[in-house]
Amino acid sequence: MSLSVDSIIERIGGAEKIASLTGVGTEAVRKWRQARAIPPKHWPVVAKAAGVQIEALQPGLSGGVATGAVSGAISPEFSSDDQKRDFIMSEQSGAVSGAIPEGATAALVLADGTVAWGIGFGAPATGEAIGEICFSTGMTGYQETLTDPSFAGQIITFTFPHIGNVGTNAEDDEAARVSARGLVVKQDLTEPANWRSAESLDAWLKERGVPGICGVDTRALTLRIRDKGPQTAVLAHVVDGKLDIEALKKTAVAWPGLEGMDLAKVVTCGEAYGWSQGMWEWPSVMKPLPAKLRKVVAVDYGAKRNILRCLATAGCDVTVVPATTTAEEILALKPEGVFLSNGPGDPAATAVYAVPAIRGVLDAGVPVFGICLGHQLLALALGGKTYKLERGHRGANQPVKDLATGRVEITSQNHGFAVDEKSLPNEVRVTHVSLFDKSNEGIASNTLPAFSVQYHPEASPGPSDSFYLFERFVEMMDAHPVTAG
Repeated sequence: MSLSVDSIIERIGGAEKIASLTGVGTEAVRKWRQARAIPPKHWPVVAKAAGVQIEALQPGLSGGVATGAVSGAISPEFSSDDQKRDFIMSEQSGAVSGAIPEGATAALVLADGTVAWGIGFGAPATGEAIGEICFSTGMTGYQETLTDPSFAGQIITFTFPHIGNVGTNAEDDEAARVSARGLVVKQDLTEPANWRSAESLDAWLKERGVPGICGVDTRALTLRIRDKGPQTAVLAHVVDGKLDIEALKKTAVAWPGLEGMDLAKVVTCGEAYGWSQGMWEWPSVMKPLPAKLRKVVAVDYGAKRNILRCLATAGCDVTVVPATTTAEEILALKPEGVFLSNGPGDPAATAVYAVPAIRGVLDAGVPVFGICLGHQLLALALGGKTYKLERGHRGANQPVKDLATGRVEITSQNHGFAVDEKSLPNEVRVTHVSLFDKSNEGIASNTLPAFSVQYHPEASPGPSDSFYLFERFVEMMDAHPVTAG
């Protein structure tokens, strides 16, 4: 006899009764119903109260609880003292042999062997959606997040459940294409309910060839990433009712990972172009630009459009150039300042061609401002080193302290690498630090007009606490005029 979670709960006497017996809240029991799985630590009490064998509660085993798209993947509840936090592995339900839980149309397969079943949406993925699995804690801006080039080579897990609720529109793209390789969400995509929406997220993803999976316990997945670090994952849709999990695991294990990978060349622009559009100001669309404009060259390692808007609004006449542009080519444009953009991948790999260019600009006395990958590359050019974080910073709620003022800013971030403060030479000072893990969030040179931050002062999505940094860049250019030569 196969019993569903609902049947087990009703047999015991309802949600309140089972909550009392197991010491959890009724909300947790509701999640059991939604996930169609009961956490293993509660099996002895539940089995005794329901009058069944423990084996009847194990997903996929003979007579076990009927499993749906979610329950074959992971347990929906983990206590704070549960150090193991392991998933109910889908191998237990015969996934390796090709069995697919009822209702499942997609799977997320991690390199460590974890398999999370769910419902596929967006563009079909047949095993090609491979990348580093990460999570983003932002509560707004899923479209801006997906189009942020810094997410190249990554599959994004959204911790906020209501993805799709504002639809999509052309104005909110942060780049010309989606660089993220896929997305993972808990609930079905929400239907859009916003006056700016032009089409649904599902249709938008299909047009751009981006796959997604819903029905996954994103809380458990996030805990796994947080506790065990980033790893490779493959997102695949079921084809003809079959999915070769073993092959997908091998694919995930074989992928080299982001460390040592230069992705700036993949997402950068193909040729130089000008940018003059300022920041949005609804409903007048765009803020007026200052009368005086400073000539700035922005090196595109994966630049977000809102960074360029912020530069323009602060008073910059921006020329965007490809990531591989040399110092000689940059200086030939006679800039008053050079901006180093955000971007994906390992800064040490991008540094092969970026650091000589940055060093040439610094030696010419041109003011430099860097963000995210640009911050890491500036640190490398100044003699520092970078390293891969155990867990990245991604979301619009990251606290950062300005060491000079003591002010705490709530920032938007997206990075998996960081600057090693201990490697910085004496002529470089630390200006900002993360209040999450004390990692570096900003530096400045004591001898050159150059500074940078690890976070994203342009937000989009996120708070605008840090816009002053663009104004600081303009003030630096005014204080250090470049002599024409």
